[in-house]
Amino acid sequence: MKKTLTITMALAMSLAAGTAMAADKLTLQLKWVAQAQFAGYFVAKDKGFYTEAGLDVDIKPGGPDIAPEQVIAGGGADVIVDWMGGALAAREKGVGLVNIAQPFEKAGMQLVCPANGPVKTEADFKGHTLGVWFFGNEYPFYAWMNKLGLKTEGGPDGVTVLKQSFDVQPLIQKQADCISVMTYNEYWQLIDAGYKPEDLIVFNYSAMGNDLLEDGLYAMEDKLKDPAFKDQMVRFVTASMKGWKYALEHSDEAAGIVMDNGGQDENHQKRMMGEVGKLIGSGSGKLIPAAYERTAKALLDQKIIAKEPAGAWTSEITDAVK
Repeated sequence: MKKTLTITMALAMSLAAGTAMAADKLTLQLKWVAQAQFAGYFVAKDKGFYTEAGLDVDIKPGGPDIAPEQVIAGGGADVIVDWMGGALAAREKGVGLVNIAQPFEKAGMQLVCPANGPVKTEADFKGHTLGVWFFGNEYPFYAWMNKLGLKTEGGPDGVTVLKQSFDVQPLIQKQADCISVMTYNEYWQLIDAGYKPEDLIVFNYSAMGNDLLEDGLYAMEDKLKDPAFKDQMVRFVTASMKGWKYALEHSDEAAGIVMDNGGQDENHQKRMMGEVGKLIGSGSGKLIPAAYERTAKALLDQKIIAKEPAGAWTSEITDAVK
């Protein structure tokens, strides 16, 4: 009996090892450091959704010196999380990025100004300093300024652009009259720093109709021509959206999983989960064509890209998601 049990266990272990060996290895490059902004992917890995899909996924955190477009172009990732503005700009420069899914239906970018400061409305921007992040994060801001007809080289009839650090210090230290924040992150850093909601004037890109697509999933066009890789992407997106669904339904647990993967400040991650949930929308991961067209037009109007993009997104992956 003992011998039979030992043989059975050995066979089970052998089968498990075989399954593990058969898993397709994929590397996901995030746009920023480990935080609840990416909870769906960490949850999908932690809860075994990727494993169930026959995938072995390595999730690489980003940072201020990491450009996902460069990472994937250099072969350091199979799929990346990126903003559409940066992806389309990179595509025009020869990096064949294709949006294969769009988990975030709404944008989280905002510009905030102290209520006791000189800026109360868009009409007050002239002559003032506005902070914005770069590395591809500046495109929504420049699209907005272009829409308002404001030059961004300074002067009384334009705005001075401060290349903002990835925190809220430029506002606290009065280096800028307004700064960029994300609904789920830096806005709450200001609240934690002592500001109250009524102390801030908020210009929300989505509410104003100026939002450009954020946090989409992108793969390389040439690799998507391979049916085997395309199948991997279908399984990856299916498992990832399952991860997002679980994360939104179990937000505190998801925040804990983010913490286990390098996140900072569990209370902040829990709060971030609640705000990120507002951006996911339907949870289908499908790109909304009108949002894509708005994003592409904004980049064309700014001359960030010179010609209408072709083949920059596909619905083939999300159409196959079960």
